[in-house]
Amino acid sequence: MSSTTLPTQTAEHYLLNPYSLDDAALDQVFGEIMRHDVDYADLYFQYSRAEGWSLEEGIVKSGSFNIDQGVGVRAVSGEKTAFAYSDDISLAALHSAAKATRAIGRQGGQGLAGAARRPSAVQPLYATLDPLGSLAEADKVKLLERLESYARSLDPRVIQVMASLAGEYEVIYIARHDGHRAADVRPLVRVGIQVIVEQNGRRESAHVGGGGRYDYSYFSEERLQGYAREAVRQALVNLDARPAPAGEMTVVLGNGWPGILLHEAIGHGLEGDFNRKGSSAFAGKVGQRVAAKGVTVVDDGTIPDRRGSLNVDDEGNSTQRTVLIEDGVLQGYLQDSLNARLMGVAPTGNGRRESYAHITMPRMTNTVMMNGDKSPEEIISSIKRGLYAVQFAGGQVDITSGKFVFSASEAYWVEDGKIQYPVKGATLIGNGPDVLTKVGMIGNDLQLDAGVGTCGKDGQSVPVGVGQPTIRIDGGLTVGGTA
Repeated sequence: MSSTTLPTQTAEHYLLNPYSLDDAALDQVFGEIMRHDVDYADLYFQYSRAEGWSLEEGIVKSGSFNIDQGVGVRAVSGEKTAFAYSDDISLAALHSAAKATRAIGRQGGQGLAGAARRPSAVQPLYATLDPLGSLAEADKVKLLERLESYARSLDPRVIQVMASLAGEYEVIYIARHDGHRAADVRPLVRVGIQVIVEQNGRRESAHVGGGGRYDYSYFSEERLQGYAREAVRQALVNLDARPAPAGEMTVVLGNGWPGILLHEAIGHGLEGDFNRKGSSAFAGKVGQRVAAKGVTVVDDGTIPDRRGSLNVDDEGNSTQRTVLIEDGVLQGYLQDSLNARLMGVAPTGNGRRESYAHITMPRMTNTVMMNGDKSPEEIISSIKRGLYAVQFAGGQVDITSGKFVFSASEAYWVEDGKIQYPVKGATLIGNGPDVLTKVGMIGNDLQLDAGVGTCGKDGQSVPVGVGQPTIRIDGGLTVGGTA
């Protein structure tokens, strides 16, 4: 399909027309569901093609290609949800799934009385591109070969390079029982490079990548070289790293990807389902101060071309910029339709699902802490003794308590306002809600991550984005180190 084709036309081409499905046929399916009294019902059609390539030692180590399609059928009654799915997109399969979901409803429904069609109209945030067709297979391999070659050319201590390339073309169509219709075409690409360096028998590694809702032309020579340089730089820094100190101390978090700590330790606790059930540390605190003054956190699914952005969420609602915390005061939560209805608020366009075979739940898109008024140099120079964490690896968080553990992949020891040396093995341990109240300085250097984030929740993974400026946390964080 052309990049100028409307998402609805593309969705009909892949998901409706081949199976002789139209509004009349979908009305039959909703009629089947609505014979019993349910509050909400929807059909989620999905077509996707995905590929992945990896290169190691100049050889293509793996390649994958997958085509998937199907439909999920959902009915909601009160707090109860019935869900069925099929990889067979046909009227017969839809009726079978509808019968399976109908059992959740209360007796006495009136069926569907021809709800008026309400197609969604949104300003597109990204082009309707097919990334997989934007580059020939041989050129995809050459792209990875150039990435590897450039990394090796940067320093003789580079002994191993692994490069990867992934692309996805996803088309969705959403029909709701109230007549609302929505479609989206979602391109997604990502490149990654991991390098291993060695010096005097000591080995260190680093992984860097980037991407977004583009096709493969996004990976210009300049970008590829930038990824390689950064991966080699991080690995070489760690060759000189000393064991990290341990104990409670002032910690400065760098801008950009360190926002993953914000995402995990705070963002999940602001999702509507956890707060409706009272299991989040933020439950019942709307209108209350939950963070230091100056702390403003937003979830914004409308940033053009970003990995976490969506034209519409997986319930057909337009995404939006949702202010979660403003100047330290909790404003609200991230909502899908079900939790919003039960909590008496409006959906925020955060209903997301991994695929047609998964149920919708409230999820983050691009979660960002907004700028303050301090320069990063001013923040670092304010530290008497403490840690400057520039990049993060993995982490874990407990939603109910807010406790988290994160490991820093690049960090420095700071004394008397000056960076002294890199440290290795630093683990940050704290409590998300508590850390928010300990933010002492907020930088003016807000940066979004490079486009590599994937978020897991209840066994489902979705692409997300994070971002923040440099921030200083005064106490409340324990550094678990090796020194």
